[in-house]
Amino acid sequence: MRNVHVPIREGYEIFIGSGLIREAGARIAQISSPSRIAVITDSTVDALYADALLSSLEQAGFAPCKYVFPAGEASKNVSTYAKILEFLAEHGMDRKSLIVALGGGVTGDMAGFAAATYMRGIPYVQIPTTLLAAIDSSVGGKTAVDLSAGKNLAGAFHQPSLVLCDTDALETLSPEIFADGAAEAIKYGVLDSTALFEQICRNKIGADREEIIEKCVCIKRDYVAQDERDTGARQFLNLGHTIGHAIEACSNFTISHGHAVAIGMVLMARGAHRAGLLEADCSQEIARAAAAFGLETHCPYDAGALYAASGKDKKRGGASITLVLPEQIGKCRLEKVSMQTLGEIIRLGVEA
Repeated sequence: MRNVHVPIREGYEIFIGSGLIREAGARIAQISSPSRIAVITDSTVDALYADALLSSLEQAGFAPCKYVFPAGEASKNVSTYAKILEFLAEHGMDRKSLIVALGGGVTGDMAGFAAATYMRGIPYVQIPTTLLAAIDSSVGGKTAVDLSAGKNLAGAFHQPSLVLCDTDALETLSPEIFADGAAEAIKYGVLDSTALFEQICRNKIGADREEIIEKCVCIKRDYVAQDERDTGARQFLNLGHTIGHAIEACSNFTISHGHAVAIGMVLMARGAHRAGLLEADCSQEIARAAAAFGLETHCPYDAGALYAASGKDKKRGGASITLVLPEQIGKCRLEKVSMQTLGEIIRLGVEA
C-alpha cells in the first residue's frame, strides 16, 4: 500500500494498493460522515465493481444510491450531466452528502463536475478503475463535460476529498485500455523523469505498477500544488494533448484519449524539431516506448484537419497557444506560439 498526500486547500490522501474498493466504506467513514452517498458509475464498471463498493458502504453504515450511464466518451455531455443532477435531487442529496466516482476518466470528470455544481458544491471521492484515471485524471480536481464544439469546454476545478486507487481493477482492463494509461505514464517520463521513462520501457508497468502509479501521481501533485488553476506550471501536463485532443475530435472519439496523446507527443516532438523550435528530436524514443504497449504513433488524419480541430482547444488565447515542447526525455519547456506556427508544426510532424 502506498500513500500520497496532496497539499491543496484542505489537502487529501491518495491510497494506491490492492483491495481498496472493498475497504472504501471504512476509509470514507474515517474522513466524512455524509448524510447520503451517491455512487456514479458507467455500465461497464457497474457490472464489475459496483456491488463490492455498495456492500462496503453499507457495511460502514451508509445507505448509498447508484446512478449508471452508458459507458464511453459519447456519454460525457451536458445531457448526461443534467440527468446526474436530477438524480441527486430526486434522491434527497443535500450539502452534507457525498458523491463517489467509480470508474475511468469519463466517470471521474462527470461525477466531479456534478459534485462541483450541485448545491454549489458538495464533496466527492474518486475511485479510479483504469490506469489512465489512476495516474492522471483522478488527481488534481479538473472536472468537465464535452460540448459539441470541443472536449472539456464546460467544467470546474473541484478537488476530491479522497482518492482510492485499487490496483486489482487494472487486472480486468483490455490491452487497449491499459495502453491508454501507459501513454500518460510515458508522458510523465518525457516531461519530468528520465529514470521513470526508462523504468516504464524496461518493465512495461508490470509488477512495479504501484510504484509507477505513485511516481506519476507525485509528479502531477507537484505541478498541481504550484498551479491549481492551470495558468502556469500545470500547463506542462498538457504535453501531447493539443494535437491529441484534435485527433480525438477528428475520429469522433473512436481513437481514445491515451492513444491520441501518444500520437500527439510524437508529432509535437518531430514537428517542433523540424520547425526549428527544438535542437533535438526525441520522437523516435517516444514512439519506441509507445510501441511497447501497442500504441499507434502514425496519425490517420491530414494536417489541415488536425489544425482545424486544434483551433477549438481551450488553451488557445486569440491568435496564439501555449505548447509543451519536449527538449529531451525528462525535460520540456513551455512556449507560446502563433496559431500559424502550430499549423506548421502539425504539418511537419504529419508529413514526416
